Amino acid sequence: MTDLHTEETAVDEETDAVVEADDTTDAGEEPTRSKREQALENEGEIAADYLEELLDIADLDGDIDTYSEGGRAHVSIVTDGDVLVGRNGEVLEALQELARLAVMTETGHRSRLMLDVAGHRDKRRKELEVLAKDAIAEVVEDGEPVRLAPMNPFERKIVHDVVAAAGLVSESEGEEPKRRVVVLPKG
Repeated sequence: MTDLHTEETAVDEETDAVVEADDTTDAGEEPTRSKREQALENEGEIAADYLEELLDIADLDGDIDTYSEGGRAHVSIVTDGDVLVGRNGEVLEALQELARLAVMTETGHRSRLMLDVAGHRDKRRKELEVLAKDAIAEVVEDGEPVRLAPMNPFERKIVHDVVAAAGLVSESEGEEPKRRVVVLPKG
């Protein structure tokens, strides 16, 4: 079993190393925050352009916003419909991977870009926080591990973070697409 935090940390370190390598100046100075922000802004712009073209091809309406937060480029498609979200966010996940590939093709570096459509990720985050708190309460009350339903990496990360903030431990088990979080009692 590999803990999601370990997987996420490895990706974070890889991305930081790439961005830091890009941030050094010719004089060998330390990386600057502004260059890091510029790299993230560039990722967002590349992804936004790519997604704009996809929306045009599919004749779908949507406004695209970009920003960076938490060391990631974020792109949000503001739209009224949920066709770009799909069942259980499947279309959203696919679009995010395509946008990340577009960024990697353009920059030569792996991207941790996050895509949201119609506020789906924000809504899902709130649902998962409640689910995680319920699981924590059950573990504390019963002293037994609680296995949650399978989730994608984004969803598992949210649950892991809530569990860690509560002072408990969680781990991921299983193989994609049936990988799930297990909340463990203090031990």
